[in-house]
Amino acid sequence: MPKSEKGKQVLACACGYRSEAGKGKLEVREKTDVAEKGPAVRVIEKESETTPIDKECPKCDHGKAIGWTRQTRAGDEPETSFFRCVKCSHSWREY
Repeated sequence: MPKSEKGKQVLACACGYRSEAGKGKLEVREKTDVAEKGPAVRVIEKESETTPIDKECPKCDHGKAIGWTRQTRAGDEPETSFFRCVKCSHSWREY
């Protein structure tokens, strides 16, 4: 990182390396060992046809919803139940 020591511009590294900064353009570069990753990909699973169950929607008060479960926390904790209203398509979860 550029620093000012005793009135001079100095380039100083965390490893202890120091160099006097030349006149003109100052450029700082950083090399990392992390390989670049491609774009993030979201996997959307195909919804399976399931029979609606009796579950009241908190948004429209309709009495039928499709339900499924997913393990969203640690393996020793219970699964999270998800529901989607048949009428308004509102989705919610219950722990």
